[in-house]
Amino acid sequence: MLLLREKLDMSRFPVENIRNFSIVAHVDHGKSTLADRLLELTGTIDKTKNNKQVLDKLQVERERGITVKAQTASLFYNCEGKQYLLNLIDTPGHVDFSYEVSRSLSACQGVLLVVDANEGIQAQTVANFFLAFEAQLSVIPVINKIDLKNADPERVENQIEKVFDIPSDECIKISAKLGTNVESVLQAIIERIPPPKVHRKNPLRALVFDSTFDQYRGVIANVALFDGVVSKGDKIVSAHTQKTYEVNEVGVLNPNEQPTHKLYAGQVGYLIAGMKDVTEAQIGDTLCLHKQPVEPLPGFKSAKPMVFAGMYPLDQSEYNNLKSAIEKLTLNDSSVTVHRDSSLALGAGWRLGFLGLLHMEVFNQRLEQEYNASVILTTPTVPYKAVLSSSKLIKEHREKEITIINPAQFPDKSKVTEYLEPVVLGTIITPDEYTGKIMMLCEARRAVQKNMIFIDQNRVMLKYLFPLNEIVVDFYDSLKSLSSGYASFDYEDAGYQTAELVKMDILLNGNTVEELVTVVHNVKAYRKNVLAKCYGGDITRKMKLLKRQAEGKKKLRKIGNVEVPKDAFIKVLKTQSSK
Repeated sequence: MLLLREKLDMSRFPVENIRNFSIVAHVDHGKSTLADRLLELTGTIDKTKNNKQVLDKLQVERERGITVKAQTASLFYNCEGKQYLLNLIDTPGHVDFSYEVSRSLSACQGVLLVVDANEGIQAQTVANFFLAFEAQLSVIPVINKIDLKNADPERVENQIEKVFDIPSDECIKISAKLGTNVESVLQAIIERIPPPKVHRKNPLRALVFDSTFDQYRGVIANVALFDGVVSKGDKIVSAHTQKTYEVNEVGVLNPNEQPTHKLYAGQVGYLIAGMKDVTEAQIGDTLCLHKQPVEPLPGFKSAKPMVFAGMYPLDQSEYNNLKSAIEKLTLNDSSVTVHRDSSLALGAGWRLGFLGLLHMEVFNQRLEQEYNASVILTTPTVPYKAVLSSSKLIKEHREKEITIINPAQFPDKSKVTEYLEPVVLGTIITPDEYTGKIMMLCEARRAVQKNMIFIDQNRVMLKYLFPLNEIVVDFYDSLKSLSSGYASFDYEDAGYQTAELVKMDILLNGNTVEELVTVVHNVKAYRKNVLAKCYGGDITRKMKLLKRQAEGKKKLRKIGNVEVPKDAFIKVLKTQSSK
């Protein structure tokens, strides 16, 4: 292992000897295992049997076996007498964390696209490839798990060539678990990924692509330097806030923090500059030297929340502690949006926006594990839109088209011209034997088929336009169940479409319970056709049958009108949240 006790001199790595790359893959295709082997081969960590998910530092990542937070590691590798600096960024594989992937790619010039030799191309593989392709990055396909009994790397090679138009001879076949042929991956990184295009003599321009919060040192910003040099003692300015800071420490992650004398253009590292407020480290911000202003870098598109849920403390006395925990965690996860909210039953809280259901679960788990916070979460909903009809309402809201993130605030039909619901373009990859069942599932969820492609003799890629509300809760589980676990699913935002929507209130003792209000697609109520067997005949018989049906419904309404103690609802919610 390379011992790094003294500050590193990063000037010994010229730009032409730097490679910035990311590893992207579908969930469980061996991305983190490959990262472990690369760390071992470059001497960054000792080779032991305990090296599993070394870069996955969060408790939730190790428990679930997934990557949630992108992690950076600087690797030093000697090749043909030259010392190379390889900056690796390990990324999440689940669709909910694709925002983490796109941020990571902004600091890279190439990617390793890892594909399982048994499962082949999956939905997130396709999504990650196009993220890299759109960013004009070099793509190195790596076929992993060739040691598995049912591995078929030749079939996967053909899939990669057909779907991504990458020649099959460019694929590298490895077993990350056993370390087979992983050295070839390092060689390919040096040969196929170009060095960054930067200028060290220009004034400093550093992109903040990630950040974490330390309660003693404040904000630790992960930066990629596009121009110039930065060192301890420099005064820097945020292009976003225009605030000035003094740099306390710079360094690289190896994979733990290793201070350096300076960071140079083309390098990726961390920077601590006394930012104490969680709002100061804006993801996508450009940092420059004081009195040396520069043109800000493009930054990132803001993450777009796909689901919203109300969050409240179990006890209102814990409100301030939970507020502090949410603020600190949202710095580490800037894709979460926060709006203050309140409820008659649950008190003061927040309406939080997440990238998906797994994202919401992970955020809640991190609150519990890292900040010892227990919360009540309401049922997740999607953001709807309404086009207002009266000029009075438009003046009140200051816009004609409003977004509704809380179903309790869904406006009545009399006040709007039309409702709009969010839609997504979904990609499903499945063995062809399950195609019929999956098509029926998609149609039942109001989806419209857009495309169907056979990626090889046995696998099909389906493209559907889905209403987001139809997939956020249980679609993924239903898809896995129908396909015996073989189908994969990914989606991307596709805007909004007109829809017949209605607010469904749940009444308790005759009063609406805001926390249970939901928005549903306007389908006419079903009832038994009691006249189905009546062909002509006396009209009075038909009238009697309809009257009897109406009386039966009246009895059911009486049965359902049960008095419930006022605090019973709150007690049930708190009991469910504490389990």
